[in-house]
Amino acid sequence: MADPLSASPARALASRWHDHLLKERRRSVHTVRAYVATAHRLIGFLEGHFGEAVTPAALLELTPADLRAFLAVRRSQGLANSSAARELSAARAFLAFAAAEAGEQANVPRLKGPKQARTVPRPVAPDDAVRLAEEAADNASEPWIAARDWAILLLLYGGGLRVAEALGLTGAALPLGDVLTVTGKRAKTRRVPLLPQVREAIQRYVQLCPYGTSRDEVLFRGARGGPLNGEMVRRAVRNARRNLGLGERTTPHALRHSFATHLLGRGADLRALQELLGHASLSSTQIYTAVDTAHLMDVYRNAHPRA
Repeated sequence: MADPLSASPARALASRWHDHLLKERRRSVHTVRAYVATAHRLIGFLEGHFGEAVTPAALLELTPADLRAFLAVRRSQGLANSSAARELSAARAFLAFAAAEAGEQANVPRLKGPKQARTVPRPVAPDDAVRLAEEAADNASEPWIAARDWAILLLLYGGGLRVAEALGLTGAALPLGDVLTVTGKRAKTRRVPLLPQVREAIQRYVQLCPYGTSRDEVLFRGARGGPLNGEMVRRAVRNARRNLGLGERTTPHALRHSFATHLLGRGADLRALQELLGHASLSSTQIYTAVDTAHLMDVYRNAHPRA
């Protein structure tokens, strides 16, 4: 049976974009999946909008009104401002690729994206971060799974890793030293200092894990020995925070925010923090200065007699 996603020239173009993003742009699998899904949604909308099959040439002739109509349909389906902005960004990137494939200068319709509130990450207090990891470990069904969950959550907080980065580690990271090489977004690598407590937690997990630690296979295993799914980490944190009475914004990613905020609060250089977090742009790191300022204002209001 023919693949419905490649049944038209425009959809075949979307398939080539998939390969371009993955192999040439080195985007993550999750990003590629989301971007290409947007491309197919756009093509599907245009087929109904124009009442005919969409060609790559037709994509080059889209107007701001066409993109606005696409976004209006997506918003009617419940898309929030942040998601709508990502949808628009992905659609514009796809249209730029279509122009490049045709050998023409990109003339993507200009359209202002939805306004997005710039939220400040909420860090988890150091004691709460440790309590969260302890509670998640206590809730585990087996000792080796308890050691795994404890090690992962300490790694997120102590090293500032993303969940996907921690779960992407392989046995090649062993034996552990003072630094850990992490592969982040767009396959970029960085070196992160490994705290003694984090190193000991990972070594304890390695000793208890019944599935071994082959260099070519993932370090953190699921209950049946396969790669651990990030949703399992998030579920463990949800259960732990519920038991501890912590807020819903206490997530695995919040532990990464905490790592950044606490380092900045102790005088870390912004550029050094950018390297540790693996941010491509310094502007992504600068948001933590707002977090630290907010913390200082809270301290001031609570402590100053005339605040």
